[in-house]
Amino acid sequence: DWEPALGGSARLKRVAREGKIFRLLELTPASHHPEWCETGHLGLVTEGELEIEFAAKTVRLSAGDALTIPHGEADRHRPRALTQRAVLFLIDEDVK
Repeated sequence: DWEPALGGSARLKRVAREGKIFRLLELTPASHHPEWCETGHLGLVTEGELEIEFAAKTVRLSAGDALTIPHGEADRHRPRALTQRAVLFLIDEDVK
């Protein structure tokens, strides 16, 4: 089942299997990450296009692109959908 994320402006689905947590995060252009995220992420963009804003740069990703964001303040970030819908498949959010 989908649950609200990012203050209700996005949707999240979680599944736990074999000691890992898998997440689907659905963003729209209206989705707004209210604060900088310092959690690490490992995953894949499965649909759409998005930007991930870091303090020093912005990275653009499209469907099929993999992402690895280390955990911590130096890699804090905020995602933003560039298409009507962008979906990320994330595994074990704390990548260290």
